[in-house]
Amino acid sequence: MKSSVTLLDLDTIELHYWLDDGSHTMDALVFNKCEHEFLSIVQELSNTFRIKVDVEVEPLGEGGLRAWFKLYRNNKDAIKVAFLIFLLTDLLCTPLKITLEHVTREVLERVFEDPEIKKLEEEKKKAELEFEITTIKSETEILCKNIDENKLQKKRSNYYETASQCKKLEKITITATDATKGKKYVSRDVVSKDFPLYIMTSDDLDPDKDENAIIEIISPVLKKGKYQWLGIYQGEVIQFKMKSNEFKTLVLTGQVPFKNGSSITCLLVRNKKIDSNGEVKITGYEVLEVYNFFENDTPIETPEGRRRRQRKETEKKQLSLFDLEENV
Repeated sequence: MKSSVTLLDLDTIELHYWLDDGSHTMDALVFNKCEHEFLSIVQELSNTFRIKVDVEVEPLGEGGLRAWFKLYRNNKDAIKVAFLIFLLTDLLCTPLKITLEHVTREVLERVFEDPEIKKLEEEKKKAELEFEITTIKSETEILCKNIDENKLQKKRSNYYETASQCKKLEKITITATDATKGKKYVSRDVVSKDFPLYIMTSDDLDPDKDENAIIEIISPVLKKGKYQWLGIYQGEVIQFKMKSNEFKTLVLTGQVPFKNGSSITCLLVRNKKIDSNGEVKITGYEVLEVYNFFENDTPIETPEGRRRRQRKETEKKQLSLFDLEENV
């Protein structure tokens, strides 16, 4: 019998809910919703890393409430599943202030620098595990770039927001182990007083900015008021707020003519929110500055456009001078 759990043994993750009254009961709705959010995280990561896993929930244990989730996989996916379980463990124990990119990078390093994996890499093959370690590492690094950080942060937030509803919950222990559940490979605790560190306080996300957005104007606003413009952006019809007072003045004073096919080049902001399922939704568009409008397909620079061009030219000259000084 093995004295310890090795990385390639990992196929099970344990969630242990410690209750302060020493009981083994927990509100069923809270418990089931926590498990739902956890499983949705597992599903999201397994899809991202293209691992076909079948998750089986095992009976609850003693000591508060303990649930085990075993991930069945083919031998060829052993390293990826181990990586996935390791990542799940760290993900659930990482506060919002730390990016998932940082967590993923650390897990990648720890998994592929593990002595067992390094030994396999040297051997190049093992009878029951026919794979090339360097290929798996390369594939995993590439797939890590596909992680949807917003979605996982929201699902993790949902998990802890739900868990916080159980007032007698002292802490949650997340453990990576093997099928025997006898020994731990890695184990992390999150105490209830720290749950707020994992919960998103707002569904609003940082807005996206397109500094060279081209919008074909369908319907401009030609009078004062809080009306929205209508245009086509990247093939999609959008409503947007015109926040450039300079450009609005040009329009209202008749200095900018509009006709069929008229377009503007502008700084466009896309405001976003994340829903309960972790899906990002655009909640509105705002044009902050207009740099050009078009007359008969000819771009006409606006005062805002001229100032931006001059600013960029100045910055370019400063960089050129800096490079010259560095080379002296």
